[in-house]
Amino acid sequence: MAQRTKVTPDAVHHPLFARFYARFSETMDVRAGIEAYRRELLHGLSGRVIEIGAGNGLNFAHYPAAVSEVVALEPERTLRQLAVRAALKADVPVDVVPGAAEALPVKSEAFDAAVASLVLCSVRDLPRALGEIRRVLRPGGELRFFEHGRAEGRALATVQRGLDRTVWPLLFGGCHTARDPLAAIESAGFEIVTHRRLRVPEKGLAVPSSPCVLGVARRPALGAGE
Repeated sequence: MAQRTKVTPDAVHHPLFARFYARFSETMDVRAGIEAYRRELLHGLSGRVIEIGAGNGLNFAHYPAAVSEVVALEPERTLRQLAVRAALKADVPVDVVPGAAEALPVKSEAFDAAVASLVLCSVRDLPRALGEIRRVLRPGGELRFFEHGRAEGRALATVQRGLDRTVWPLLFGGCHTARDPLAAIESAGFEIVTHRRLRVPEKGLAVPSSPCVLGVARRPALGAGE
């Protein structure tokens, strides 16, 4: 179970965006193929898992039976309430708790795996959040990630940077499309095991949030960079 510490329950408060996201995310899961990416992201997980920024809990239905417990953090109240409802329907035990990615309310080295799904784009302090994820993973533990990322093409990357400095974070709950999750994960001391770049949706008009990356990173085992 999560260790309860003094963390502001509603460290993130975007009630209008939360309501929009709750509806939009379910549509995108089907129409943009995100549901299949969620299954791929979580395939093969086992043991204790911490999920960072669980949103409205769309990952919960895809955790495999070998997972013994999921501690799912969601700082936004409206989304957290929806996640609690989703947790009741999950096939594995899910404990939904408030908390910010930059100050995870759990013990160090307590988890076999961590899941970051479309959340690193919106955390306020990315290096600190990744440092916290590394702290709570056991040596050799995995970070599974599915994230928006900086476009490889110069034109779209320029658009992303411009929007990130102006309206995009205001409209979309703090999301930043031009972050480089792979570089940030490596800088935090993880080893990238595997990754592949995606375009979401795969066909049709590309938007600033279309470039994504899905992969696995690992906290080095003791004696391997610790």
